[in-house]
Amino acid sequence: MSVVKSPLSEADLKVVGEALQGALVDLVDLSLVAKQVHWNVVGPRFRSVHLQLDEVVDTARLHSDTVAERASALGVTPDGRAATVARSSAIGEVPSGWVKDVAAVKVLVDALAAVVERMRERIEATGDADPISQDVIIGLTADLEKHAWMFQAESA
Repeated sequence: MSVVKSPLSEADLKVVGEALQGALVDLVDLSLVAKQVHWNVVGPRFRSVHLQLDEVVDTARLHSDTVAERASALGVTPDGRAATVARSSAIGEVPSGWVKDVAAVKVLVDALAAVVERMRERIEATGDADPISQDVIIGLTADLEKHAWMFQAESA
């Protein structure tokens, strides 16, 4: 049952709903991963990496809300529960305990690469089905790619 009537056809809604749900899961997990590393980073570049990680958290949280609200506006119930995120995210395991600054940067380079790759697939998938949702995903992908560039530059 859907409380909100979607302006999209059933076929388009399925494609867009899956894209938005996948984006939500990846963004929620990215925010959790970045915050986990933020709390545990150590090393000579602690302060700069620590602050940079919070920028990723802020971006992921902002966009996760936008994505979830877009899904709701289309009549798709967003699911950001921990079990759903753990089961569906593209991001690999994060080390426990203290994380050296160099390793922290690598964790974020890898996490951002995984998320950006899936976001680009979602951009392709949503183009014909719903350009508005595609635009949301394009905007958040641009922000994630900027973070990816900055973390890659840290590891050069």
